[in-house]
Amino acid sequence: MRDVILIGFIALCLATAIRYPFAGLLTWAWFTIMTPHQAAFGAFGVPLNLIIAAVTITAYVFSNEVSRFKVDAITSLILVFAGWLTLSQLFSLDPQNSGAYFERMIKTLVFVLLCIQMATDKLRFNALVWVLVLGVGFFAAKGALFTFATLGAYRVQGLAQTVLEDNNHFGIAVATILPLILYLRGQASGLWVRRGMLALFCLSVVAVIGTHSRGAFLALLVFGGFFWWGSKHKVSILAGIALLMIPTIAFMPAKWTERMSTIGEATHDASFMGRVDAWVINIKLAKENPLTGAGLRNSYQPEIAKEVDAKRAQSAKAAHSIYFEILGGAGFVGLAFYLAIFAAAFIGARTVLSTNNAPALAPWKTEFARYGQLSLVIFMVGGASTSMEMWDGYWIVIALMAALTRMGQTEAHNAGSALEQARRLSWRRQQRIRGVLANCAATSSLTVSARQRPDPSEHC
Repeated sequence: MRDVILIGFIALCLATAIRYPFAGLLTWAWFTIMTPHQAAFGAFGVPLNLIIAAVTITAYVFSNEVSRFKVDAITSLILVFAGWLTLSQLFSLDPQNSGAYFERMIKTLVFVLLCIQMATDKLRFNALVWVLVLGVGFFAAKGALFTFATLGAYRVQGLAQTVLEDNNHFGIAVATILPLILYLRGQASGLWVRRGMLALFCLSVVAVIGTHSRGAFLALLVFGGFFWWGSKHKVSILAGIALLMIPTIAFMPAKWTERMSTIGEATHDASFMGRVDAWVINIKLAKENPLTGAGLRNSYQPEIAKEVDAKRAQSAKAAHSIYFEILGGAGFVGLAFYLAIFAAAFIGARTVLSTNNAPALAPWKTEFARYGQLSLVIFMVGGASTSMEMWDGYWIVIALMAALTRMGQTEAHNAGSALEQARRLSWRRQQRIRGVLANCAATSSLTVSARQRPDPSEHC
């Protein structure tokens, strides 16, 4: 029954997408974030994600929107990065193994490009933010309730057979959306919506703590620190963080406290040192293949890992880092392009927040620029210890930053053009007024001259 409902709902969404391609993009975003087919029974094996992508792309190509396709800095970097991943796949040390991850990454990048091009106004922009926040927030609220019900004795994890199934991945994903929840709360006009967002924010913090993930907890601390530092109400924010964090941490069992206390003793932790071994293997693979790398996720293959470090490659290990995953899979050049995408997103946000452009922009744009930057900082910190480079959530934030930058540049340009036009009109009006005054002055002088001219009859 769940499968029937799911397929029927998606069919209705895709029927709408034929007329309105953005509806297909929202469906795509919802499906890739929540993976609802995993909560059903497999949807009869129908490749729903592929169908949604195909219908959305086709509707976009045959719509008027495709004529407005623009290439900006982030779009260019994503295209270059996708091209480099293709080159890396061609020279992959194990094309069959890396092929599945390459295909998955390319699909994600295509989705991101569509988000950049189609988020052209506030309604569409915020719709994507809502899909991301509610998609992850649903599982966060569920995880918080699970934490309360079990008194924190068990780890909170994401939906099975998804990228967020791992407790570390799930915790960092929830931490990443915390700034976006605050953004939506600030944009909401309804009292109950604002209250709902505040409740979701509190539940999300509890869910992060309930994952028992040290990386997610560190990301949560980074969020608290940056949010407090950038706030004008530091005392109130500090009090709120204390009221939320202290009772929640006190509520957790002793094993949670013991696990978190090992963050400062990473070099003595077997799990962390295993990740270091994986990082070393990926560095060596990149040195052996500096341009194209070994191919995505090929460092997991024992026979490939043993070629560069037989001692550390006793068993295939995940890199547990977005940076080392890209480094080993696509080489130093691929990592440079990957980091450049983040850099371009931050630069775009700074452009929006600059004093020259900010007065010309709507307040919601500058607000998202701040919260979007913080969201990416949280993910980049948490991503250093997780293999989440293919997670669509942070890519959506990057796409929104690109769309925001484009809208900001367009609005600032329009504002500048309008100001210049107003100046020209003002100059023309001044010229006209001066001309009228000059004519009036000339007329007055002629009248005075005529009055002062002597009357010939006076001499008779």
